[in-house]
Amino acid sequence: MFDKIVMSMATVRVISGCIEITAALLMLRLNQVDKALLVNSGLAVVGPIVLLSTTALGLVGLADKLSFGRLFWVFVGVAIIFIGVLKK
Repeated sequence: MFDKIVMSMATVRVISGCIEITAALLMLRLNQVDKALLVNSGLAVVGPIVLLSTTALGLVGLADKLSFGRLFWVFVGVAIIFIGVLKK
C-alpha cells in the first residue's frame, strides 16, 4: 500500500490541479480579460498554500528520520525559496 503521508501529499496536488483546471475553464467561460485576470489572481493564493502544505506533510513524514540540524536546513531552504519568489 501507499504511505499515508505520500497519499496525502498526492491528494493535495490532485486537488490543486483540479482547482487549476476549473479556473482555466472558468476563464474560457467568462471570455473577458479583466475577469480572467481576477480568476488568475485568485490562483496566486492557491500555489503557495499548496507548496506549504505538501512541504509540511513531507516534513512530518520525515521528522522521525531527520536530525534537528537537517530539519533546520530544510526550513531554511523553503524560506529561501519564498524569499526568492516574493522579493521584487
